[in-house]
Amino acid sequence: MIIVRKIQIPSLPTKKPRRLYVYLPKEYGKTDRRYPVLYMFDGHNVFYNSHATYGKSWGMKEYLEKTKMPLIVVGIECNPEDFKRLSEYSPWTFTRRGLPIIEGKGKETMDWITGTLKPEIDRTYRTLPDRENTMIAGSSMGGLMTIYAAVEYNAYFARAASLSPSLWVNRKAMKELIASHPLAQPTQIYMDYGSGEAEGHRFILGVAFEVAKYLTKAGANVDMRVVPDAMHSEAYWEKRIPVFFDYLFNN
Repeated sequence: MIIVRKIQIPSLPTKKPRRLYVYLPKEYGKTDRRYPVLYMFDGHNVFYNSHATYGKSWGMKEYLEKTKMPLIVVGIECNPEDFKRLSEYSPWTFTRRGLPIIEGKGKETMDWITGTLKPEIDRTYRTLPDRENTMIAGSSMGGLMTIYAAVEYNAYFARAASLSPSLWVNRKAMKELIASHPLAQPTQIYMDYGSGEAEGHRFILGVAFEVAKYLTKAGANVDMRVVPDAMHSEAYWEKRIPVFFDYLFNN
């Protein structure tokens, strides 16, 4: 079952309310069991093709139902207005050719997730609220935010999956952030890139492995992968769900 409702984030207002998605396991209403929780960026792309930006979702609902995964998944729709997604999903202010100056509001985003959304989810649903049962995941800019969250908000998240993260935003700031934050145990972080998306941007693979090294030095258990021929889209990220779920749940 997926519950979909419209929300506003006071610190990150939109003209049009965004959607919040909460997936509950099929057995949820038949038991008093408590469940771990996975928070996901770009929630509109997670479950429904009809809601997805480019008409293709991650197919997360089908995977969870097929595997009977005992997990609550919370998807948060981004702000699609102008360049506000980039702003909400970046911890740092940045610019790039063809873009205006993007004001980094990643801290505001994570303060709301950890300070408002997570307590509400824990009150409303039967969750396992401790950090070892709380995960976060995302791709592209959401992948950047995932690493940021796993480090800066490590008190909340023990496990994270960052697919095709946009480390180009400010790789120096990311490395400095990690170097200054010893991580609690356990901290598990899955990272990857598709070899197809790295073509023409091969430097990004070097950056990714360097970030993985910094995370390892900070105390994380990191699985960094290059996925053959994979491109930068939901269709390819969907294929990696079994891989990062196996790492986060079984490693």
